[in-house]
Amino acid sequence: MDKQDYYETLGVDRSAEAAELKSAYRKLAMKFHPDRNAGDKTAEQKFKEINEAYAVLSDDEKRAAYDRFGHAAFDGTGGGPGAGAGAADFGFNFGGGGFADIFDEMFGDFTGARTRGGGAQQNMRGSDLRYNMEITLEEAFKGKQATIRVPSASSCESCSGTGAAKGSNPTTCPTCQGRGRVRAQQGFFTIERTCTSCQGQGQVIDNPCLDCHGSGRVSKEKTLSVTIPAGVEDGTRIRLSGEGEAGMRGGGTGDLYIFLTIAPHRYFQRDGANIYMRVPIPMTKAALGGTVEVPTVDGGRARVTIPEGTQSGHQFRLRGKGMSVMRSTQRGDMYIRATVETPVKLSKRQKELLKEFDAESKPGKTSPESEGFFSKVKEAWDDLTETERD
Repeated sequence: MDKQDYYETLGVDRSAEAAELKSAYRKLAMKFHPDRNAGDKTAEQKFKEINEAYAVLSDDEKRAAYDRFGHAAFDGTGGGPGAGAGAADFGFNFGGGGFADIFDEMFGDFTGARTRGGGAQQNMRGSDLRYNMEITLEEAFKGKQATIRVPSASSCESCSGTGAAKGSNPTTCPTCQGRGRVRAQQGFFTIERTCTSCQGQGQVIDNPCLDCHGSGRVSKEKTLSVTIPAGVEDGTRIRLSGEGEAGMRGGGTGDLYIFLTIAPHRYFQRDGANIYMRVPIPMTKAALGGTVEVPTVDGGRARVTIPEGTQSGHQFRLRGKGMSVMRSTQRGDMYIRATVETPVKLSKRQKELLKEFDAESKPGKTSPESEGFFSKVKEAWDDLTETERD
């Protein structure tokens, strides 16, 4: 049975660029990979074909030979440069090089993290840490210097992070010969996996440090000083580089991320750089006018003038009395929302005065909004009554 054309196997044109070849190969390899098609002989055969096709077409020299002589360039049946030589003699190597790199890029290591270039996976970077901090709105306005304590994994001082006891050193892993990875033949392919003897480190410790038990790090609580800038918002994330966990056996240190939450305030509500506040106004002051003093987020006070006839819901704007803006000298605004308060627990005299006031009130003048509302409602009721009679 004749072999299928390599370009047809990958589903690309003969003029396809390297990126197009790689993309087509990735899709097909993912689709027909044996791990995704357990027991499917057809898929297994297809997987071998697309890998063979890509191994040739991804190499400029092999592709040129294939374009000129076809399959005869490698099977020894034609007069091409590969006559009398098998695929292995021509330079096929399915276990390493660029082909292994793309295979590892797609599927990763089946038992651990990836490595590049086949070297030992030493000095693994430590994990990043998260710390949740709650601050007040006033602290978000002014900024603050905070001291926090974070449980972490720090480099072991006894062994300087090597994991080996004093006077000894890690030795090369005999299983992987220091590479951190071992190769296993699986049918058509040579697959590399993380060495289970040294966990990819390439070294083993015969005499582990008594303090860290060979890991190169110990549990320790860090005390850190954190600067909270003025104007931070709820959900702000602060990164402290190198303050996370220490890596295994002298590996790099991770980062610490501080997530800020701003506690609800008794009086203020925040929206970006602006502050909102609800202020109850006595009925008499709302009717006659006057002034009120309100607190501000900076700890001061602001005087607000209440004009005669102020209604509930009226909003007053105080420019520059809102929140700080990060990395800026500007401030937002503060908005005061008036809520006219109806008096309660009136004395006999107060009730008499209100009755006198009500008697002196002129329809449509003293309370124009309510008079207009109820007059429109009365008209609607009258119209409805007439309709029902008809």
